[in-house]
Amino acid sequence: MNDGFDSPAPILVEADPQPILKLRLQDYQRTLRQNVVRAACACARLTFDYQGWRLPSEGPSHERGESGGRVYEIVRRRSAENEARDKLETLRLTNAQLVSTRIRPRPPGFGTGDYVFERGRDELADPDHWLVLLPRLAAAGFRLEFDPRFPYSMTGEPEAWRIDVGDVADSGNQWFDLSLGIEIDGRRVDLLPILRKLITDPGFPRRPPKNEAEDAVLLVAIDDRRRVPLRLSRLRALLEPLLEWLDTPSEADGSLRLSRLQSRVIDEIERSGVLRQGGEGLRTSIEQLREAAVAADAPDGFKAELRPYQREGLGWLNFLADVGLGGILADDMGLGKTVQVLAHLLAEKQRGRLGGDAGAALVVCPTSLVGNWRAEAQRFAPALRVLVLHGGDRRRHFARIGAYDLVITTYPLLGRDKEALRAHYFALLVLDEAQAVKNARTLAARAVRMLRVRRRLAMTGTPLENHLGELWAQFDAVEPGVLGDEKRFTRHFRTPIEKHGDADTRDRLNARIAPLMLRRRKEDVLRDLPPKTEILRLVELEGRQRELYETLRLAQHERVREVVGDRGVEGSGIIVLDALLKLRQVCCDPRLVKLEGAKRVPQSAKLDLLLTLLRGLADERRHVLVFSQFTEMLDLIAAALAAEKISYLMLTGSSRNREDLVARFQSGEVPVFLISLKAGGVGLNLTAADTVIHYDPWWNPAVEAQATDRAHRIGQDKPVFVYRLICAGTVEEKIQALQARKAELARAVFEGGATTELRFDEADLEALFAPL
Repeated sequence: MNDGFDSPAPILVEADPQPILKLRLQDYQRTLRQNVVRAACACARLTFDYQGWRLPSEGPSHERGESGGRVYEIVRRRSAENEARDKLETLRLTNAQLVSTRIRPRPPGFGTGDYVFERGRDELADPDHWLVLLPRLAAAGFRLEFDPRFPYSMTGEPEAWRIDVGDVADSGNQWFDLSLGIEIDGRRVDLLPILRKLITDPGFPRRPPKNEAEDAVLLVAIDDRRRVPLRLSRLRALLEPLLEWLDTPSEADGSLRLSRLQSRVIDEIERSGVLRQGGEGLRTSIEQLREAAVAADAPDGFKAELRPYQREGLGWLNFLADVGLGGILADDMGLGKTVQVLAHLLAEKQRGRLGGDAGAALVVCPTSLVGNWRAEAQRFAPALRVLVLHGGDRRRHFARIGAYDLVITTYPLLGRDKEALRAHYFALLVLDEAQAVKNARTLAARAVRMLRVRRRLAMTGTPLENHLGELWAQFDAVEPGVLGDEKRFTRHFRTPIEKHGDADTRDRLNARIAPLMLRRRKEDVLRDLPPKTEILRLVELEGRQRELYETLRLAQHERVREVVGDRGVEGSGIIVLDALLKLRQVCCDPRLVKLEGAKRVPQSAKLDLLLTLLRGLADERRHVLVFSQFTEMLDLIAAALAAEKISYLMLTGSSRNREDLVARFQSGEVPVFLISLKAGGVGLNLTAADTVIHYDPWWNPAVEAQATDRAHRIGQDKPVFVYRLICAGTVEEKIQALQARKAELARAVFEGGATTELRFDEADLEALFAPL
C-alpha cells in the first residue's frame, strides 16, 4: 500500500566477512562389509559474519535484513568468501555434499555449507582427528564455535600468564613455593600439571624442528572438553628452566618448592613475558645473595696478613655463615685455602657460633694433611682449641670433642668412627681435598652425609677432575638437593653437556653453582707470582725397548678388540686400562712390566733422559721435584741417582717421616725430591723447588697441576720450570689429547666455553693403540 511517503533507502553493509565454522556431530549410516552401521562424524558448517549479520555459506550476492526498524542491505564479497573456501580445501576439508555422494546409503542432514575431514576414502574423521585442525583453522582466520554435543571446544589464547611466588616461613626463608597459571575467560588455570604431562609426552618437540613456524601452537587440554592453544616457543621457554623440577614427583601438583639459591629461575620465567605476583620477602633475600659478600678483615688474634683476594674469600665464607648455606672454596692450588678457612673459623668463634654449646668444627682431610692442619692452626689461629683424632688411641678422646673448637680427622677414619662422631653436633664440617668424596657411593662419602652438622664447606683445587658427576657429588655433600638427585642431574645437565656440548645447559649449570662456589685462578689474583714455564720433552724409543713396545701393543690391541666386540666399550673398562697400563710401563722402564721378556730389556730411553736432565740441573744448583705414578719407578730412579752420586729424598705412601722430609728439602739440604703422585700431589708446600718433572703422564691434567702447585704457590720467589717427559708416538703422547679434553670440560663449566665428549669410544681406542 502506498501511503504517500517513500520508504527510506536501505543501509548498505559493505565489509570483509568474518568466516565462522560451527563444529557439530552429524549422525549417518554407512555400509561396512555389507552391513549398514550407525556412525557419527564431525563436521563444520561455514557461515559468514558481516558486521553482526550472519549469512549462510551460499546465497544471493545481496541480502536484506531488518533491525531496529531499519532495513539493511548486505553486499556479499564473493572473493573473500571464496578465499575462505580455498583455505578449507588447503587444510584438507571437503564439502560434505561432495563426500555424501560417495557413501552408501547417502548420509542425510548435510547442508551446502558443511565440511568434513576425510581420514581415507569414504571414511570420515571423528572429533579426535579434528583436534589437530583447530589451531590451524584459527590461525587461518576462522572463528570457531562449538555445538554442545561436540565433545571438544577450543578457547582463545590465554589472556595472561602469571607466576605466583610465596615464601615458606617455616624453613627459615631458605625455600619458596612457585606456581604458574594462565587466565582463560577470566579464570586461572594451573599450568604446572600441564607442563608435567608435556615432559612425559614423547611426541612433544623439546627443540623446534627446522620447519616449525614462529607462531606454532600446541593444543593443550585444560579439562575433559576444553582445549587451549599455547605457543610452543613460550612453552619451551617455561620448560627449560623448570625441567628438572617438573621431572620430580610432587605431592602438590600445582606448585614447586625451590631453594632460595634457585631464585634465578624466576628471572628466566619473567623474561618470557610472565607476570610475577608475590614473594616480596624472597625478593629482598635474593638481592642480598646477589650483592654477595664484601671483603672482610682478619679477626683479632689471627697471625697472618691476608692478601686482598683472601680477604674477599673470608668475606664470602662469613656471608655463607650469615645466611646458613654451605659452599665450595675452589681456589687454585697454592692460593691459601686453609688460611682463609682458619680465619673464618676464628671469626665464627668470636661471634659465638663455634665452640662450646655451638659445637666444634670438624675438618676431614687426607691422612697426609693432618700435620699441616694442626701446624697451621697453631701458627695462624692459636686461640682455637685443636683436637686431632688420629692413631690407635684416638677413641679415648671421643668423649672430649665438645671441649674443642676444631677437631681434625681423616677420610679413612671417618667411616670407622662415624657412630662416635654422630654422637656430637658440629657447627661446621670442612671437607679438605673434597675430591675424596667425588664418588657418592664410597664409605667416606656416605659417612659425610650421616654426620650431624649445621653447615658444610668443601675445599678443593680440582672440583672437577673427570666428569660432572664428581661435581654433583661434592655439591650434594655440602648443600644436599641444590643440584637435584644424581639421576636427574645426569639427565638434565651431565648428558647434555658432556655428550652434546650443549652451551645453554652449561651456562645454566654455571649460574646454578655460582653462588655456592668461589673459584679464583692463580694468574688472576697472584700477579706477583713468578712465571711458570712448561716444557714438553719428547724422547724416541729405540732398539729392544721399541720392539717390546710394538710386540706388547699388538697383543694388547687384539685383546682389547676382542673384549670390546663381546662387551662393548663401556663394559671393557678394566681390560682397556690394564692394557694401557702395560704400554705406559714399557715407556717408563721395561722393568716395570711383569713379563719375563720385558725384564731382559736393558734400555730405558726416558730414564736416560731424566738422568741427563738431573745432571745438568744439579750442576746449576737447581732444586727439583720428580713426580711419578709408580712407586716402583721411583725406586729405579733412586737406584740410578745413587749410582750417579746425586743426593735425593723420596716420599711415597709408606713414608712415615713426611714432615721431616719436607723440612730437609725446604732447607736446601738435598737437591732432588722423588714423590709419588698419590702421596705428594696435595698438601705440600715445597717452594724451595724451582723445577718440577712429571716422569709419566696420566689422564687427568688437574692431578698434574696439583703436583706442580707444590712449588708454584704463595711463597715462591723464583721462576718455576715444569718438564713433562713423553715417549714420542706412544700411548703417552695420545694421552695428552685426552688430558686436553678433560681440562676443556672444567674450563667450560667454570669459565664458559665449548665442551667435548670425554668417554672412550672405539675411535679413541684405535688412536691409543696406534703403531709407532
